[in-house]
Amino acid sequence: MILNRICTSLPLLLSVSLLAGCDQNSVAGEETAPRPVKVVMAAAEQDKAASSPGVVRARIETDLAFRTLGRMVSRKVDVGDLVHKGDVLAEIDPLSLQLAVTSAEAELRNAQAQLENAATTETRKRRLVQSNAASIADHDLAEQQLKSATANVAKATASLAKAREQLGYAELRAEFDGVVTATSAEMGQTVSAGQPVLKLARLEQRDVVVDVPEAQFSRVRLDDRFNVALQLDSRIQATGVVREIAPQADPNTRTYRLKIGIDQAPDIFRLGAVVTATPLVGERKQAITLPLSAIRHEGGISQVWVVDRSTATVAPRAVELEGPASAPRSVLVHAGLRAGEEIVIAGVDELTDGQKVQLGQEPRP
Repeated sequence: MILNRICTSLPLLLSVSLLAGCDQNSVAGEETAPRPVKVVMAAAEQDKAASSPGVVRARIETDLAFRTLGRMVSRKVDVGDLVHKGDVLAEIDPLSLQLAVTSAEAELRNAQAQLENAATTETRKRRLVQSNAASIADHDLAEQQLKSATANVAKATASLAKAREQLGYAELRAEFDGVVTATSAEMGQTVSAGQPVLKLARLEQRDVVVDVPEAQFSRVRLDDRFNVALQLDSRIQATGVVREIAPQADPNTRTYRLKIGIDQAPDIFRLGAVVTATPLVGERKQAITLPLSAIRHEGGISQVWVVDRSTATVAPRAVELEGPASAPRSVLVHAGLRAGEEIVIAGVDELTDGQKVQLGQEPRP
């Protein structure tokens, strides 16, 4: 009976052992099978300089205004007129200011007459005191009146100078050589002190204003040189230098504003001209462009998987990134790679150091 049970169980045990052995062999085969990956060959390419449109604008553009209230009786310039320093650009009615000067002149003459009278009185009182014909108190009073009259003359003189200066405010003069770019008041209009009447721009100091996207902003530095070409005729070019970079991006367009000085540009680069600005990269170091999917971040370090064809394995390599490339979803590798090396670009989070891989372009067995 027992012998029959053993004979019956033996084939079942042998079958289970064979199945377990097959499973272990299949698992071991799966663990040792190379992992298929996609790779790309690292190639150093000259970083293409992206061009941006811009507009020529005056570096200094000033709003000119009268310094006193009045009715404007003339405006001698219009938009586009060239003016020189000291030229009269507009005038307000000077009648009230002239009357103020006349009144100040009369007050000064009155104060001078009182000063002469006080001086004569003080001299007479001093002589009477010396001959004991007058008291010392009378002489002290005469000296006090003389000092008061002297102060009144000084006050009247200052008032006259102020009135004459304000009379000069009736004329609006150019502060520097330039061109009129806008007007804000017409003849017959009453303008208040400080109200803009016209806008004057310098011609010798010009900037190209360019709005660049964030992808290009990280590579722009002060004093970088740009090639500036007219859009109407790209053969007409000039060289400019970055002199100002906006500290923050525009909240609507997310672009940064650059101001490129072109003081030595030809006169054909007029204010308002549309141009194209292109960075002069010169002998800038070539960088390697890789897809974002090839970069693996671990412990604050950027890494890539480098394929060794001789052993068909991968190894991690730390790299230094320069910033986003001009191509979408790409980055520039500044250091850590050499041209010709093959880099894994898919499944980078599933690999281990020394793991066997099968390149995507190789035919499967």
